[in-house]
Amino acid sequence: MCNRYVSPDQAEIERYFEVGRRNPTPPWPAEIFPRAPGPFVRLDRDGRRELVVGRWGLIPHFAKSPDIRYSTNNARSEELAEKPTYRTPWARGQRCIIPALSFDEPNWESGKNIWWRFRRTDGEPWGLAGLWNAWIDRATGEIHESYTMLTINADDHPLMRRMHKPDPALPADQQDKRSVIPVERVDFEQWLAGTVEEAEELMRVPPPEAFDAGPVFMKPHRG
Repeated sequence: MCNRYVSPDQAEIERYFEVGRRNPTPPWPAEIFPRAPGPFVRLDRDGRRELVVGRWGLIPHFAKSPDIRYSTNNARSEELAEKPTYRTPWARGQRCIIPALSFDEPNWESGKNIWWRFRRTDGEPWGLAGLWNAWIDRATGEIHESYTMLTINADDHPLMRRMHKPDPALPADQQDKRSVIPVERVDFEQWLAGTVEEAEELMRVPPPEAFDAGPVFMKPHRG
């Protein structure tokens, strides 16, 4: 599960993801952790791409407050249609793309956590598959935007199966190692505007050669 990534700046997002600058956006940190604000790209009511800043950690429609404490920054793609937190945004086609220059995952092959950083080998940003939701505070009318990053099983992927701490209670071939889901640039429109079935076609992990990955020294996050 991804819990840290680095975002491009606004100008790069607008260029690469073909988003016109129409509305001012609040600032976001370059390095994004769960519950922090981050940018995502979705379609507006006219079918045009728009840049939105919201909380990384989806606020479901049934939440009593925007300050939920359970983890919703990652969502298992296999559970989207059934899990109450995600099934309504998924059914409504509230898909988004999360821009990232890199994302980080823990590698435990040495017996301890060594953070690895994942970039694209072509130097372009990642466009990671996500879902968004707009939660409305009934008392004030304030709208709280939020999003979650989708993941998929990567037990058979030569690179991504090496990430995350093994579960000693499970056999080696049933670990349910997870990966984020990169969406290729040519598939952005299909992900944002396609049917559920067309979106599901894009749920896969790129081949290992698409990743520029390796260990990186990380300062501890205090948040």
